[in-house]
Amino acid sequence: MTDLARARRNTIVLVLAQAILGAQMSVIFIIGGLAGQILSPHPCLVTLPLSMIILGSALSARPLARFMQARGRQAGFLLAVVAGALGAAVAAAGLWVGSFWLFTAGSMLTGVYMSAQGFYRFAATDTAPEDYAPRAISWVMAGGLAAAIIGPALVRLTSDLTVVPFLATYLAVIALNLTGPFLFAFLDIPTPPARQDSDPAGRPMGQILRSPAIAVAMICGTVSYALMNLVMTSTPLAVVGCGFATSDAANIVSAHVLAMFAPSFVTGHLIARFGAEPIVGIGLAILAAAGTVALTGVELPQFYLTLILLGIGWNFGYIGATTMLTRAHAPEERGRVQGTNDLVVFGGVFLASLSSGGLMNCSGGSVQAGWNAVNLSMLPLLVLAGAALIWLALRPKPL
Repeated sequence: MTDLARARRNTIVLVLAQAILGAQMSVIFIIGGLAGQILSPHPCLVTLPLSMIILGSALSARPLARFMQARGRQAGFLLAVVAGALGAAVAAAGLWVGSFWLFTAGSMLTGVYMSAQGFYRFAATDTAPEDYAPRAISWVMAGGLAAAIIGPALVRLTSDLTVVPFLATYLAVIALNLTGPFLFAFLDIPTPPARQDSDPAGRPMGQILRSPAIAVAMICGTVSYALMNLVMTSTPLAVVGCGFATSDAANIVSAHVLAMFAPSFVTGHLIARFGAEPIVGIGLAILAAAGTVALTGVELPQFYLTLILLGIGWNFGYIGATTMLTRAHAPEERGRVQGTNDLVVFGGVFLASLSSGGLMNCSGGSVQAGWNAVNLSMLPLLVLAGAALIWLALRPKPL
């Protein structure tokens, strides 16, 4: 099998994994805050279960990267779906007995799956020729389009099936994870050979992080993902708090997830033509536009437009930053760089998610005041990422 044929086969497997297994993330981000609102002992803690997903993802990123470096992608992805199923089961038990803290513990286990899903995009490049890699990343991310349909549909079908709200939804998440072993049986990515003493060791981590391209890629990737999560986490609370139905919140999040992944069909081509840095800059500008629209009001059209722009901005910013990162390190540095990157990214997303509930429920005296606080908080991080990108562009290029 040629390298390109193998890369295409792996891309198909990873697209399906993103579509089917990835649907659980849109499910949980639609209902996690609403379930937290039912169970939480304090209104400022309602998004803590969602924040713990991000924390679990951040804490497991580097161990998962090392595990995959030693045992291969397939073993790492199988371990993650076990954690996803177990996390959903514990969360379901928390709902059944009415325990906020048990529900939160299950959410943290779900973070292990979320961390592994973040590696799908890197796995797509493992066997890909250099000119195919940006397209492979984009196609894998585009698998989220199906997840955007499957996830909200599961919420609509299952949220009211049981006396305990959302219990059946978490049982459906367990079923999604059970498809993982069948999908990953077709993945063909060789386990990296054990490192020999004569092999290049790569740069020390401190030197890697001082590389301008890697540092800026991490900043832009973190800001793009953190701001997307900050606003998305609060959206169901804002929509329902403004008097709309849970189904409206599901539809808005569905439109958001579609917008996150639909541009992936062209993002790779745009990066190949114009470069990663300009695409990241466009993504940051679109994220700023999302925040601006959100501040104009809290009717359904404004929620829809805000979340659609938020998804498109995330796509350009995150895929562009991922491409910048993959081009800025040597193959022998891959595990350390990717693990550290996702630790930094999901650490930032954890802080954003944790802040989201506090800003939404504990800022001002109304739902709209909380929603405005969430969106205004985007500004300093957008300035940081934009300034870093401009600094990189203005640096003298090495001869």
